[in-house]
Amino acid sequence: MPIEALYIHIPFCHAKCAYCDFDSRACNGTSLERAASAYLDRLCNRLDSFGAAGAFAHVATVYIGGGTPTVLGSRLPWLVKRVREWCDPVEFTVEANPESFDAALAGELVCSGVTRVSIGVQSFVDDELRAIGRLHDAPSARAAIEAALSSGLDTSCDLMCGLPGQTLASWNHSLDVAIACAPGHVSVYPLTIEEGTPLARRAEADPTLDPDEDFQAECMELAGDRLLHAGFERYEVASYAKPGKICRHNCAYWTGASYLGIGRSAASMVAADELRMFANLFGASEPDGGAARIRLVQKDDEATRFDLECLGAREAMAEDLMLAMRMTAGAPVTLLEQARDVIGKVRVDEAIARALHQGLAAIDSVTGALQPTERGWLLGNELYGLMWDLASS
Repeated sequence: MPIEALYIHIPFCHAKCAYCDFDSRACNGTSLERAASAYLDRLCNRLDSFGAAGAFAHVATVYIGGGTPTVLGSRLPWLVKRVREWCDPVEFTVEANPESFDAALAGELVCSGVTRVSIGVQSFVDDELRAIGRLHDAPSARAAIEAALSSGLDTSCDLMCGLPGQTLASWNHSLDVAIACAPGHVSVYPLTIEEGTPLARRAEADPTLDPDEDFQAECMELAGDRLLHAGFERYEVASYAKPGKICRHNCAYWTGASYLGIGRSAASMVAADELRMFANLFGASEPDGGAARIRLVQKDDEATRFDLECLGAREAMAEDLMLAMRMTAGAPVTLLEQARDVIGKVRVDEAIARALHQGLAAIDSVTGALQPTERGWLLGNELYGLMWDLASS
């Protein structure tokens, strides 16, 4: 299975958000210039190595994330051009934060070959933005979306629920503004407080900062209703798009496609034969004969250390079923039949029956696909757990 999606990680921000546990560091001015220059040199060497080896021959989507890629300024369009020397994706996404994105950069990105931008707005309420350490305010978020749309970029807006001080009224306001800005795509995420982050330390002293799961569920349901009424279609548990505006790159992750990650902490998921083909570039030994799929995470800038995990055929199939439960389309009949062949008909049918009985999923009357229900999405851990349990023998 050839590599279909490429992810490139940029580990720099102007400031770390209070909830963020991603691999990124805050730097500005001269320190950012020096760090970014050295990092991009190493990243492009790796890009060239994979490109020369033919790894990008079938790449359909590219996603540059972080961190905050737009802190690179004019270096970002330069990087996009370097990527496009090796592949010609149909979708090329760049993540952006409002404080480092404007009309001039949007125009440069379009000229370099970017087709889509994902803007980390999180909220259109200034007090909520300050509470999570965001650098922008609501007007600059609106301006960033307008700049992206005016440049012709497909535009996604990220929103987050369960923020400190957030109410249903303020959540409704953020939805109002997002809908009025008219992006083609909106992602809605519940806030998760990760260990070791500034927000986690604050929550230890003030438990009221812990997100209320019932409130978040109400926010997610409200977002679904509002966005559906505004012409968006939900295609994944947290993702809504106008017709033709889904994120193809993210769909690759959720449908079992092979993807390659370049940069520190970037993850890859490749078929065993792909690892064998590029083993020297991963610094990896030959996978054992029972491996069907390999997960790797690059651990350092030099690409000399990787975490490597081998998934057998049963584990790979269970993961495909689990990820399919994130999608509105669910698991098609072909995937269910493959799962029965690999895992066993009795085990798979028992899991399906439990999902149906608990109201976590339903069978589509036309296609026969196993599709998550709203309850299944709200109780995602239970639904995903049912599918992943099939990995065990």
